[in-house]
Formats: sequence, structure tokens, C-alpha cells
Amino acid sequence: MLTETLRRLERDGLVTRRPEPHQSTVEYSLTPLGQSLAGPLDALRRWSEEHEAVVEDARQRFDAARAAGKPAEGRIQT
Repeated sequence: MLTETLRRLERDGLVTRRPEPHQSTVEYSLTPLGQSLAGPLDALRRWSEEHEAVVEDARQRFDAARAAGKPAEGRIQT
């Protein structure tokens, strides 16, 4: 699975793959395009940390409603 993901990232131009000569190892590194994702990914990480409690609350309400056999109700508080 990891190999498939890395190959897709390489195909997309986000990483470069460099096999080590005379060894069975491969080194991957971010391309400039891959490095340009650092800011957006950091913003996504910060958002997910800031909204973790809200997401967990929504999950619990959804799971409880589903277990009771009815659609989840209520507004999500942000």
C-alpha cells in the first residue's frame, strides 16, 4: 500500500524516487511541488485540531442515532 501511494505521488510530481546503487533501498524526497503543499497541509492540521471536539460530538450523535435506528438530528456547534 505504501509503495502504491509513493508511486502515485511520484507520478503526480510530488516526490522523486532514487534507488540506492548496490543496495535494496530507495530514497524518496519532496519535489518543489510537494513542498508547496506544506502550508495547506499545516492549515488543514490546525483546522482539524481546532475542531476535534466538534467533530467527535457529531460522530457520537450520529452513532447514537444510527444505533437507535433514526437519522441524526441537531445542529453542529462551531
